[in-house]
Amino acid sequence: MDQIGIGLAGLGTVGAGVFKHLQQNRVLIAERLGLELAVRRIAVRDVGKRREVQPSAKLLTNRWEDLVDDPDVHIVVELMGGIEPAYTCVMRALDQGKVVVTGNKALLAEHGAEIFEKGAEKNVPIFFEAAVAGGIPIIKSIREAFIGNHIRSIHAILNGTSNYILSRMTEQAMDFPLALKEAQEAGYAEADPTLDVNGWDAAHKAIILASLAYGFWVNTNQIYVEGIEYIAALDIQFAQKLGYRIKLVATIRANEEGLVEVRVHPTFVPKDHVLASVNGVFNALMVHGDIVGDTLFYGRGAGQDPTTSSVISDLAQAAIWFDSGGKAFGFTPHGLYGKCLPIERVVSGFYLRLSVIDKPGVLAQVASILGSHQIGISSVVQPEGHEGDAVPLVLMIHDAAFGRMQTALELIRQLDCVKATPVLLRVLS
Repeated sequence: MDQIGIGLAGLGTVGAGVFKHLQQNRVLIAERLGLELAVRRIAVRDVGKRREVQPSAKLLTNRWEDLVDDPDVHIVVELMGGIEPAYTCVMRALDQGKVVVTGNKALLAEHGAEIFEKGAEKNVPIFFEAAVAGGIPIIKSIREAFIGNHIRSIHAILNGTSNYILSRMTEQAMDFPLALKEAQEAGYAEADPTLDVNGWDAAHKAIILASLAYGFWVNTNQIYVEGIEYIAALDIQFAQKLGYRIKLVATIRANEEGLVEVRVHPTFVPKDHVLASVNGVFNALMVHGDIVGDTLFYGRGAGQDPTTSSVISDLAQAAIWFDSGGKAFGFTPHGLYGKCLPIERVVSGFYLRLSVIDKPGVLAQVASILGSHQIGISSVVQPEGHEGDAVPLVLMIHDAAFGRMQTALELIRQLDCVKATPVLLRVLS
């Protein structure tokens, strides 16, 4: 049976999983592929480190260049993470005509355009299923299964850490700091959880999905990102009373003008919506195509085994491509779209929570500002029983452009009766 040489750049959590399962399921994979995937080189920082998975010492090197330059390595699997040296490693591998498999969402979000341009120049594919939603085969679905569809929209929960935190805040009426601490103790959040809770981990994945769905690489400065750090238990309680759950949702869709909106932020999701029932560390994606209609993908979005499964799937496709001498495929610009919709023009409903002085005329002042900007109020909640000088005032806002809402909110902030920074969240639409 023909062998395809594999070079692993990185032997961390995912790299170790890939090596382990390639060995454990070697016969199964070979029988299904008709090819044997043979790991020839593994680049690590410390060759002498003892690991849970311990490859033969002759496979190990502390230089990624050794596996990229090895003529017996046909596929380079980049699992180092970060931007450098991952970017240089990938570009050099492509320059040498080697197929690349990567799970590096940040790398693709920041440098996808250059990487795929190099792949097209060298007629070599890049596979990246593991970069989005762990073991959920969403990349292959958009790229292959939905190839005949205009993608109308994608709504997705793409970060398991933030989803776990929001789930615990909902279930136990916790505030954010306590839920984050619990997530870290359970191993669902890193010691430095910044990219998870500030929305940028999900945003990197959303950029990749948007680029695939709409045929052009979206710049990070063209998307809108908010995290969950400022969500309070009070907002969770109001959401429940109003019939919603708060989720960190990525919204990706094109309007009638062909302008694409890409945004990630906490969102009021109706309780009867399928995304509202996605709890814990799970991810879910709703994709709407003009032919296929609504589809749902659900599963674990991170972790060694789900991500390993996606990497091995990409390895199998890469091996088939190499063995057959096929043409490169992966990201293909198609020219139907090409511009992002400015966030100021994005329309949605809103939840607005104010902390105000409890006296007559306050609601009238707020409503007057909103009305002067053609923004309507659909409902008002002002619960009784709150002590102190300030009380919460919650307004559900009709659909409005975010730019108008921002302008009105700045004026509302300046009112003497408003005693704290307003909380503004969007409603899923």
